Amino acid sequence: MKTNRRCRALLAVSLNLMALLFSTTAFITTYWCEGTQRVPKPSCGKDKKTNCLNYSGNETANETNQNVVHYSWETGDDRFLFRYFHTGIWYSCEENINAAGEKCRSFIDLAPASEKGVLWLSVVSEVLYIMLLVVGFSLMCLELFHSSSVIDGLKLNAFAAVFTVLSGLLGMVAHMMYTQVFQVTVSLGPEDWRPHSWDYGWSFCLAWGSFTCCMAASVTTLNSYTKTVIEFRHKRKIFEQGFREEQNFLDQEAIKYFRESSAQLAEEESPTYLSASFALRILPDQSKEQGIFILSYIIR
Repeated sequence: MKTNRRCRALLAVSLNLMALLFSTTAFITTYWCEGTQRVPKPSCGKDKKTNCLNYSGNETANETNQNVVHYSWETGDDRFLFRYFHTGIWYSCEENINAAGEKCRSFIDLAPASEKGVLWLSVVSEVLYIMLLVVGFSLMCLELFHSSSVIDGLKLNAFAAVFTVLSGLLGMVAHMMYTQVFQVTVSLGPEDWRPHSWDYGWSFCLAWGSFTCCMAASVTTLNSYTKTVIEFRHKRKIFEQGFREEQNFLDQEAIKYFRESSAQLAEEESPTYLSASFALRILPDQSKEQGIFILSYIIR
């Protein structure tokens, strides 16, 4: 029993730790959603020869004479660049087409005004989700390494299961709210940010993987608690049943002993005593006191 309970507790701690690591990583990274944005190509110049618009093939005229109308033979999507972007809870970063590296903007500033309240609720829920995971993990570690008795372990197990279930519910709500905010921002966000195509990234997968591990840890903890309670009650029932049988055996032995003692005493006494004892047994209850008095008189 103790070994099985320890194995279940160790499994729950491992799942909770995985959920905590996944959720923290997803919270601080910016790869919840990723895709491409369609932006106009810049004009070609001395420092930029590729991925740009070359008007009439004359770069010098393009740079010196700004009043001349220039024409480009590129049409359709050839006039645009598709730059890579990735977005998280805090920031949205996109590829810098004019230089190396990326430039990032606050995703909270990009979200529409009508969705900022929902986004902040999502952030608060994510923080509470991580905090409750930490509390559940601490209680599970206490139950695994420092519980001195079964009762103390059951109490810690119950509290850990409650905190883990609550954290899982908060995490699920937070992920769903962020998904809703991002989808609205795709439609109503700034023109220079709106994605041309997008999909969910690895941070989003980590977030839902964290939720899965969290719920698995809570189910394992509840299972451990339930099994321990059932085993404890079963052993208690067996102990009480054995105690009753032992009491019945002791009572029968005592009755047998007193009967043998009475028979032995009767053999040693006189026939008068036997007759008086028999008479005492058949007397009604209200006459037993008188019979006892007569019996004591006869023995004297």
